[in-house]
Amino acid sequence: MANTVIIGAQWGDEGKGKIVDLLSQHSDVIVRFQGGNNAGHTISVAGHKTILHLIPSGILHPKALCLIGNGVVLDPHVFLEEVDELVKNGVDASSQRLGISYKTHLILPYHKAMDAARESARSKDKIGTTGRGIGPCYEDKAARIGLRAGDLANPDLVRAKIERALSEKNILFTRLYQREAMDAAKVADELLSLAPRLLPYLKNVEEEISCAEQAGKQILFEGAQGTHLDIDHGTYPFVTSSNTVAPNAATGSGVGAGLLTKVTGIVKAYTTRVGEGAFPTELFDSVGEYLQKNGHEYGATTGRPRRCGWLDCVILRASARLNGLTEIALTKLDVLRGLETLKICTSYGYQDQKLDYPPQGEGSLAQVTPCYEELPGFDEDISSVRSFSALPACVRRYVERIEEIVGVHIAYVSVGADREATIVR
Repeated sequence: MANTVIIGAQWGDEGKGKIVDLLSQHSDVIVRFQGGNNAGHTISVAGHKTILHLIPSGILHPKALCLIGNGVVLDPHVFLEEVDELVKNGVDASSQRLGISYKTHLILPYHKAMDAARESARSKDKIGTTGRGIGPCYEDKAARIGLRAGDLANPDLVRAKIERALSEKNILFTRLYQREAMDAAKVADELLSLAPRLLPYLKNVEEEISCAEQAGKQILFEGAQGTHLDIDHGTYPFVTSSNTVAPNAATGSGVGAGLLTKVTGIVKAYTTRVGEGAFPTELFDSVGEYLQKNGHEYGATTGRPRRCGWLDCVILRASARLNGLTEIALTKLDVLRGLETLKICTSYGYQDQKLDYPPQGEGSLAQVTPCYEELPGFDEDISSVRSFSALPACVRRYVERIEEIVGVHIAYVSVGADREATIVR
């Protein structure tokens, strides 16, 4: 039985939430393994939209056990707000169905304050962070001063860790960023007031996954952001603060790599990016505006407009290699309706060379020239089509050409926002 990792193959916002939701109906355990509430997964069922930032998208399926792994950084307030919203909408988000690893690091107010202070101080060289404290929390994790979910059972430890962290951070706040110092006792009191609600959700996530695997159950690992926002392999420094590639599903969940048997890369039928950083196929014309408007390209977490451009298969080749993709789910194909010509970037021109993979030097991706292949567009409404053979010939050719260039089978084709608007090949 296949245990599947779902990752974004571009710069995030590819539509992972819909595909996780779709595949969750065949899965017993869904695990979120990295990132924080700087990612938003939107799920549309019968016209009703649910936006999740931390809780795995499989929560909408009653039989699924949803787990938040050690690789995630969790904002306690956001987690509880999501729980309350789900319960309000009739979804069971109890500790029987939802769990947080004891090892999951917690985002605290000083992480968000540090995030905002640094971004404000950058002036022209902004990273484009969401300001939700993700990076500073991962920094504390690496510096071994982070506070983990399991610590909530020990108030003295919580207070000691917060006091230690702020002994350094308050110097930065007051002397470098000209901001007020934060009161360690106040931060600790606020966090500990949430402990009674959070503690029932603590689970030994790696043991839960192991028991499920031994029982022959199917496990789905849900990533956040996209491959090219990976802290190591993305367009550094315009990246997120965690490893977004598929192999991190093992590290971020506490399982062996051998448990990961299938990797599904989510690919939008065009390319988008939020925030700063190189974007070779970005469009600044009416086509880019059309994609943004027709695709409702605004961030689920921040509401920021997404930059839009043609599909970049050079980026996708790199994603296939970095993640070991076994299949692709192509999303938002319907958004391309109405365009006379469709373009696919098949290679880059760079310093008198033709490149099939992105150049590796920092900032070098901003210096490439995309080389395009043109295919005919389409005017037909494909949103009600449920079989690949029923798609217009030019649409099928677009899908098949992506397969040929990237070298990975496209197993799912999304032709609309709703769960049912999906073609399974």
